[in-house]
Amino acid sequence: MAPVGAATILHADLDAFYASVEQLLDPTLRGRPIAVGGGVVLAASYEAKRLGVQAGMPGWRARQCCPDLRFVGGHFRDYQRLGDRVMGVLGDFTPLVERISIDEAFLDVAGAVHLFGAPAQIAETIRRRVRQEVGLAVSVGVARTKHLAKIASQVAKPDGMIVVDPARELEFLHPLPVGLVWGVGPVTRSRLAATGIRTIGELAATPSPVLQGLVGEAAGAKLGSLATNLDPRRIETARKARSIGAQSAMGRRVATPRLLRSVLGYLADRVAGRMRRAGRAGRTITVRVRFGGLRSVTRSVTLPVAVSATLSLTELAIDLAGNALADHSHEREVTLLAISVSNLVDEPALQLELPLGLADAQHRPGTSSGAARWTVDRSVDAVRARFGRDAIGYTTVLLSEEGRVPEEFRELAEHDPSAVALERRRMGHDT
Repeated sequence: MAPVGAATILHADLDAFYASVEQLLDPTLRGRPIAVGGGVVLAASYEAKRLGVQAGMPGWRARQCCPDLRFVGGHFRDYQRLGDRVMGVLGDFTPLVERISIDEAFLDVAGAVHLFGAPAQIAETIRRRVRQEVGLAVSVGVARTKHLAKIASQVAKPDGMIVVDPARELEFLHPLPVGLVWGVGPVTRSRLAATGIRTIGELAATPSPVLQGLVGEAAGAKLGSLATNLDPRRIETARKARSIGAQSAMGRRVATPRLLRSVLGYLADRVAGRMRRAGRAGRTITVRVRFGGLRSVTRSVTLPVAVSATLSLTELAIDLAGNALADHSHEREVTLLAISVSNLVDEPALQLELPLGLADAQHRPGTSSGAARWTVDRSVDAVRARFGRDAIGYTTVLLSEEGRVPEEFRELAEHDPSAVALERRRMGHDT
């Protein structure tokens, strides 16, 4: 067993995962600037990144940055297969593995040092095995906390390893750019830079009231703690989702009824479909609306019965968003919309109800109108399972611009149903 307070947390992160898999599958692509996607860049190789190509960039702009850029299709099953193989390698060293996305995970190796050597040795062995057995490069950070291990792995990229000495944590951490702090995206980074906060050390030195005034009370407290490496989180090997959600960051858009129907309809379709695949339904629906300046508001409703119908979730979400906008009539633009469903219960079958003239009949699965929605959704699910997601769907969903990113890619990036990794990669916004 490693000494208490030792650097035994590892963060393993595959390098340019989706693009690297494409180069592994087609050796002629190795060393060339490539991007996964088409209309929008879903992922880019390091060769393309060095020329300015970034995830979330429109395809035409990416080609301007790199005229020799080659777009390739996504081999989603291979992403899952190879990601799973890497996780299998990690599991050979410790059962304490917390997978946080398709291509990255935390490990606690405190109990494994007597078998496999010091944490640094374990990290090097992992890197060697992943390269030899899977054919991919993985960067690893080793530290005393999860947050610092993740930062170390980012600094180590590409294809490197960094071990942070517990006695020199702040010496390592504070000179680094503030954008490496977990949760600081381009919007927050710009806001901090406008006040002269560009490094993690400057963030740590900022008084709490000032920081909370810049980014909000909760976010300010969190960022202040992470900037001084106060991170008590432990490895979680199994987490049962308490909610299922999705969000869309969209830059600055005027909050028109058409925009709400399009975006919320698309998000509701994703959330409801994932609930049904999991055999779940939920009673509490929450909508989050983010305005300019990082200000967010939420509105929720708890129903007497659990729902998983796409149309019901869409209608409820539009009503909630409308209420939020009505309460903030001075706000004309939105930058993000999100839907989540909680109070989840199992929904193995449809339980019919007596026709008692219930006011919310269309949202109750057991009524005639609710049962019709239940049946239509499952027919849509069956067609999609056989012919693909784009084979059938509601009009507002099929015509929505939000569908530019393939659903398979979203599902892989959102390994945890509550995660929003793809939206961060695609739009470059804070979560």
